[in-house]
Amino acid sequence: MNSDKKCNSIRDKIVKSNCDVVCLQETKKDQFDSTFIRNICPQQFDSFAFKPSMGASGGILVCWKGRIFNGVEVFQNEYAITVEFSSHHNMETWLLTTVYAPCTPNGKRSFLDWFKNIQMPDDREWLIIGDFNLIRRPEDRNKEGGDAKEIFLFNEAINTLGLIELPLHGRHFTWTNKQLSPLLERLDWFFTSNA
Repeated sequence: MNSDKKCNSIRDKIVKSNCDVVCLQETKKDQFDSTFIRNICPQQFDSFAFKPSMGASGGILVCWKGRIFNGVEVFQNEYAITVEFSSHHNMETWLLTTVYAPCTPNGKRSFLDWFKNIQMPDDREWLIIGDFNLIRRPEDRNKEGGDAKEIFLFNEAINTLGLIELPLHGRHFTWTNKQLSPLLERLDWFFTSNA
């Protein structure tokens, strides 16, 4: 997000998706303001919350259309940010947790310890998305490999929380090292659309 080309790609993808909420992981930015948000999002995205990056890695940004949702940040830690949304249309509320998990073995284990023990009431609508840096099954990788213990622990955490995996439409992986732009490939996973 440190070049006009990247900002323009993000903005084009947001416009094309016709979404109401945008979540970006690994922003590599320690600060956001309204001017920067206007560079990457259409004007209707007038509200945002963010988790700053630590040095040159990490960072999460959640932007939304204030005319559709009221949003309040209710939680933030080293792995995630949670925003509670309420609809201006029907006043229904829901929680969105956006994750950017570590990629080191020790970091993944610490993340999974936290993730598995999230206390979320059963009566709350909750969506959790992001870059978990983990896989659920070996075929989720675009190359052979994968740590069987990490796969087991990730699935155990998902089952403990009672989460349901939403299918990814249009692509098998959320990123690729093929000829397609990795930035745009990852963006498809991070949009919540009103379509």
